[in-house]
Amino acid sequence: MNGLCVWITITYGIVIGSFLNVCIYRIPNHESVVVSRSHCMSCGKQIKWYDLVPLVSFLVLRGKCRYCKAKLSWQYPAVEALNGMLYGIIFNITSILYCLATSALLALSIIDWRTYEIPPSFNIFIGILGIIRLILDLPHWYNYVIGFVSVSGFLLLIFLVTKGRGIGFGDVKLMAAAGLLLGWKLIILSLGLGCVLGSIIHITLMYVKDKDRVLAFGPYLSLGIFISMLYGEQIIEWYLHMFM
Repeated sequence: MNGLCVWITITYGIVIGSFLNVCIYRIPNHESVVVSRSHCMSCGKQIKWYDLVPLVSFLVLRGKCRYCKAKLSWQYPAVEALNGMLYGIIFNITSILYCLATSALLALSIIDWRTYEIPPSFNIFIGILGIIRLILDLPHWYNYVIGFVSVSGFLLLIFLVTKGRGIGFGDVKLMAAAGLLLGWKLIILSLGLGCVLGSIIHITLMYVKDKDRVLAFGPYLSLGIFISMLYGEQIIEWYLHMFM
């Protein structure tokens, strides 16, 4: 029964991943993710429902548009599969709130990587999840309220002092929303992990792929948040045991 639940969770994650692709392409272009029908990016032809089955349709169509035969981006199945896999990892480790937050982090990371901008809607969504988390754990409300301001307040100061050159305001809002969801201990850990991973990965990309010095910080903060959601308590406990 437990294995069946895991597969149901993964399947649900794949379906949500399909919707994430819609968000990733449309939100930066200020298009509706609800009203507009899905269409081919090359010929503009509306896509039939049977060509929108996550993963399956891409394989059946061999990665091409049914009408104009233009190649479809591998991002479609990659995001669907990755989101499903992440849901499977989260299952039995944390709640559905973390699953939904993970989807938001995945989508905003891809958008930020491309545009250097985090759409406010994702931060609002994560913030709503944080409010729900606070309500469900009301006796410890202060943990989430402190989490809301601890890291974001520090980043806001950097934003104001550097006039936006040191960090983007979208990153500030992301850490405020995530802090409300995770609490102060895990959001501080998320910042530390994001900084370390961002430095290592981006410096590597600068040397290997001649990546520009400008850093999209959202993906690395998101990775730090995701790791903290899964293993934050264990990491903190290990650190305290080793150094305290």
